[in-house]
Amino acid sequence: MPQSKYEPIYRSIKEDIESGIYKYGDFLPSENEYTIRFACTRNTVRRALSLLTAEGYLLPQHGRGVQVIYRPDDGRSLFTIGGIESFAEAAERSGRKTTTKVVIFKQIKADKKVNLKTGFDIGEDLYYIERVRYVGKRAVIFDTNYFLMSETPGLQPSIAAASIYRYLEDTLGMTITTSRRRVTAQQASERDKELLDLNHFDFVLSVAGQVFNSRGVMFEYTESRHVPDQVCFIESAVRQKV
Repeated sequence: MPQSKYEPIYRSIKEDIESGIYKYGDFLPSENEYTIRFACTRNTVRRALSLLTAEGYLLPQHGRGVQVIYRPDDGRSLFTIGGIESFAEAAERSGRKTTTKVVIFKQIKADKKVNLKTGFDIGEDLYYIERVRYVGKRAVIFDTNYFLMSETPGLQPSIAAASIYRYLEDTLGMTITTSRRRVTAQQASERDKELLDLNHFDFVLSVAGQVFNSRGVMFEYTESRHVPDQVCFIESAVRQKV
């Protein structure tokens, strides 16, 4: 599956903003400059800019250009809930030293219980993965992942310990487009207490959701259980007048 033309443009501009090349209040180069730089059409540039606008990075201003409105978080949290971001990408953005430990990696068939939990059809072949994410030596996230095997062929523990999304996008050429998430605060389970360094916390923030690709296929269901001081919620919204 070929990568969408706007994706490398989107990633490049996003990296320029997050790295501080373009700071809060700056205006980006013109669309025409980007078409020359990336050898693409204006519509391709506009799609990349529209996605960054939807994610709260940019604010188009009529007659002036496109302004950067992104501000980095205060550095205390690793994950932001408001975009589709892998653990590896979050680590790169935050400049933290991180590692991933794969606890379980196996193939399963979805039964009724998995169907009700995830939305995958009964009988579908899935990869079932449990991973613990570390910042430095502290275990801060416990991930339970289900991946549809037909859409994610070739997954293996070494990929799960590095970056599954990087493998899906760069090796398989998948375009990841949409995520539906549910965020809840939950009492820490015995499994959480066993795997995570909760310190004084007796609860976790659970982020559970389905992820879809450009073909409209749900290829992933994940529940991530976070130590509370390592996650923040960021959402961009546009006021609609009635």
